[in-house]
Amino acid sequence: MLRVHFTPDDLARVRIAPHPDPLAETILSLPALQSPGSHGVALSGWRERTRTGVVPALRPLLELAPAGPGEYLPEAFTHATASTLEEGLDHTWSLPRHQWTADLRATDQLRPSAPRWIHALHHSDREWGSLVRQALSRYHAMAIAPYWAQLTAAAHSDRGTRAMTLADAGVDGLLSTLHPAIQWNSPVLHVPCASDADLRLPGSGVLLVPTFFWPSPLALVDNADTERPLVLRYPVALDLANYRALWARSAPTGSDGGLAALLGTTRARILRAVDNAASTSELALRTGISDATASHHTGVLRAAGLVATRREGSRVRHELTPLGRALLGSGSP
Repeated sequence: MLRVHFTPDDLARVRIAPHPDPLAETILSLPALQSPGSHGVALSGWRERTRTGVVPALRPLLELAPAGPGEYLPEAFTHATASTLEEGLDHTWSLPRHQWTADLRATDQLRPSAPRWIHALHHSDREWGSLVRQALSRYHAMAIAPYWAQLTAAAHSDRGTRAMTLADAGVDGLLSTLHPAIQWNSPVLHVPCASDADLRLPGSGVLLVPTFFWPSPLALVDNADTERPLVLRYPVALDLANYRALWARSAPTGSDGGLAALLGTTRARILRAVDNAASTSELALRTGISDATASHHTGVLRAAGLVATRREGSRVRHELTPLGRALLGSGSP
């Protein structure tokens, strides 16, 4: 058990991330992909579909983030908290040298049998850096992006619920209801951990980030800068029914394949994301693309009569037209 000791400053700096982290979810999904027992049968359909697309070029990722209890995950890929995969990768590859050195030191200590190429990656080997970045982008497009709209919508709903808890019951109420395995006995938060340890926060607070692919709460302390906020990732979909609802609505099968062939993959994802009306930035978050890309594709969909856009103050909001809803198979024109 990890016992996290809060100061009054830390309690005042508890924040809830506005969205899941595409890069971290990509990394955290790799152990789940390799472990049939992870999440029980909740991820079995996703795992079966994703494994068919793991070509040889992606196999180094299975070594970068292996399955197994107590395996160390590369911290450099789990701290970005960016809104798109590209932003997360840019952040990771721009980390200062001491950050990579601290991560390698932790890798040597916690995973002494790690492949030598992982050491080369941490030592700025350009070839391995390019290969890993390309592999992560390719794997994300196959394993994460098709489901991103639904995962983001679920995270937004969870955030709203927790914000109401914070408003009604304060920080105590928020921290005591994070996850069944987390216990809050003010001022100490008890988080499941492979070792027994105490962590005294320096007053920089905690960032709460939802996760879908890691089966238990995960506390991440910055190895290179202990003054940064503690990142605490907590599972959002806690039961089989919730997971099935996520994968069923966003699985890349059936009519979505034809929709992608008709509109293109990105526009098909945006059209499905507009099933719940959203602003341009919200669509970008749901689909893992930039605001500019989302704006361009919604313009094309609007010109085709599939999406309607209305202005609300300084923002715009996109929603499906009857034709767009009929194309998704969820209504009639």
